[in-house]
Amino acid sequence: MYARKVSLNLKPNSAIEFTQRLEKQVIPMLQKQKGFKDEITFVVPGKTEAFGVSLWDSKESAEAYNVGNYKEVTKILANLVEGTPRVDTYEVSNSTFHKIRAAAVAA
Repeated sequence: MYARKVSLNLKPNSAIEFTQRLEKQVIPMLQKQKGFKDEITFVVPGKTEAFGVSLWDSKESAEAYNVGNYKEVTKILANLVEGTPRVDTYEVSNSTFHKIRAAAVAA
């Protein structure tokens, strides 16, 4: 499993609208993507920063989304975000929700 973490700074007083757009526009788009598994989004208590973690069945699925519909997502959220979102990618090593255990490390 593969993960994309997108970190961003929210404009003042935009956290509610940010959450609504994710729920109504972004998540339905993600659910149509090949290989998409889950999205978890966090907003810091001061509501000025947020990050989302999307989980994918493979690196290839995550990369296909990155060069495809991710551009549309940035347009949907553009007037709520300050600066450019930062994208980091990871291999998932553990998840109790998705029943993933750490891979055995060869000696």
